[in-house]
Amino acid sequence: MAIHEPERIWWKPLSKDERWWVTAALIWALFTFFFMPVYKAIGNHTPPNETYTISPDDFDKLTENMVTKYKVGEEQGMPVVHPPADVSDVYLRAKMWEWYPILQLDKGKEYRIHMSSMDLNHGFSLQPIDMNFMVFPGYDNVVKLTPTSSGEFHIICNEFCGFGHHTMAGKLYVKD
Repeated sequence: MAIHEPERIWWKPLSKDERWWVTAALIWALFTFFFMPVYKAIGNHTPPNETYTISPDDFDKLTENMVTKYKVGEEQGMPVVHPPADVSDVYLRAKMWEWYPILQLDKGKEYRIHMSSMDLNHGFSLQPIDMNFMVFPGYDNVVKLTPTSSGEFHIICNEFCGFGHHTMAGKLYVKD
């Protein structure tokens, strides 16, 4: 309930300043409304993405086959895999509370990164690039990735996945 009752004709004609602000807001709203589809079409802010349904067991088998074929080392019990550039399909498995395996990619080569979860929703966040994707159980999310700089990158889970969430970190190496 208002302290004062509104005037009988509350919609009195707008003052000059009010008309200017309403016009500016309308123009800005129309500009952003029409700009977004244009930017989606010509911009490069949305990475190409494919999604398929897959059972966790099948995805686990694909991941293990890749690890067996392309394992080049081990870090603290975690295999490091280096798939050749001509084999562009790379599998990355999310599971409480780990990213498996550690990936070693070549700079300038395009890879198709297949990601899936074995148990819960997880968030794939590649740091310091600030690339973010959701990873769901039962879905094979494919992201095309061409590394443009070499170094060590960290994969962080940015979707709360339980008590060990803070320990869910993986690695990705890019070599020249």
